[in-house]
Amino acid sequence: MADRRLQVFHTVARLLSFTKAAETLHMTQPAVTFQVRQLEDHFNTRLFDRTHNRISLTEAGRAVFAYAERIFELYAEMENAVREITGAVSGALTMGASTTIAEYMLPPLLGDFKERYPDIVIHLKVANTEGIVSMVENNTIDLGLVEAPVSNKNLVVEVCKQDQLFAIAPPGHPLADQETVDLTQLLRYPFICREEGSGTREVIVDYLQIQHDCSATLNIAMELGSPEAIKGAVEAGMGVSVVSGTTIRKEIKLGTLVALRLDPPLNRPFSFVHQKQKFRLRVMEELLEFARDYCRDQCANR
Repeated sequence: MADRRLQVFHTVARLLSFTKAAETLHMTQPAVTFQVRQLEDHFNTRLFDRTHNRISLTEAGRAVFAYAERIFELYAEMENAVREITGAVSGALTMGASTTIAEYMLPPLLGDFKERYPDIVIHLKVANTEGIVSMVENNTIDLGLVEAPVSNKNLVVEVCKQDQLFAIAPPGHPLADQETVDLTQLLRYPFICREEGSGTREVIVDYLQIQHDCSATLNIAMELGSPEAIKGAVEAGMGVSVVSGTTIRKEIKLGTLVALRLDPPLNRPFSFVHQKQKFRLRVMEELLEFARDYCRDQCANR
């Protein structure tokens, strides 16, 4: 509803990048540049300084950005007020999820949510935990769902559920006949690991560091970018790994992998993360409440 030129300018100003703004708005970069120039023509002044492939706001640009923030907040309040009166729940939300959550937890959750609220449009971005937190910090997404602790105190972090991790090995592996395994045993074998920035990798490294009797490091044989790739490598006998229990139910049932409980156990939170905004769209509140109920039901049905 707000002036499209102002929306485009606001996105560029938040991200300080025409390229990132184009990706966020699902526009071409020339189209983004055109909208900003139209707004500059309207005010008859430059809103950005462009030097050495970098941009920064001019004094006028900072003023426009401050007013744009207030304008969009008022628009959101107005839309929510009307929807409260009419009872309608609609709109759009951009959320992001780390890889494990996006592949294994979100499909049924969002499917049930869309069935209840068919008029809500959700755009989903998938990255590792580090990438999702960065998107929330930069306001590229409205809501993130991540699989590792978040250290940024300026963000709201709400634990959705606890996830237990297990060691995995192929059938016939020397560890395969054990029910539990400690970290010192895993260190003897090639380890298949997620990439840097992954929430799974972060909690495994932290787990390693708190084992006081363990001064060695993981024997990382391979770094892979998804749980599916890791499971495939372990099934092929290329090493062992530690993964979320959420990701291996099918393989355990089929007998292609063996899951071993870690001693001591390794758990991590699945958490919502978002900005400390003064005002949130009703669609975000509805999704958060729906997801909270969904997580509670999942825990109760274990």
